[in-house]
Amino acid sequence: MIPVLAYVIVGAALFMVGVTGVLIRRHVVVILMSVELMLNAANINLIVFSRPLPSPEGRLVAVFILLDALAQFAVGLALARVLARNRASMNVDENRLLRW
Repeated sequence: MIPVLAYVIVGAALFMVGVTGVLIRRHVVVILMSVELMLNAANINLIVFSRPLPSPEGRLVAVFILLDALAQFAVGLALARVLARNRASMNVDENRLLRW
C-alpha cells in the first residue's frame, strides 16, 4: 500500500511543473500542456483524498474534471491551429490576435 503522502508529493510536483511551464514558456501548445498537468495534479489529489470515503463523489468529480480538461485542450488546440495558420509565430508575446 502506497502512503497518501507519496501521492500528495507527486501531485504537488506535477502542479509545480505545470505552473513553471505556464509562467516560463511562451509557446501556445506548451502552455496548454502545462495547464493539463495542473488539472491532472488536482485530480490525483482529489482521487487520493476521496479513496477512503464510501461514496463515489470525489471520483465522479475527477471524471468531470478530466472531461472538462479534454474539452479545454481541444478548443485550445483549435485556437493554436488557427493562430499558426494566420501568423508566422506560435509565441504568445508576439501574437496579439486574441487580446482585447
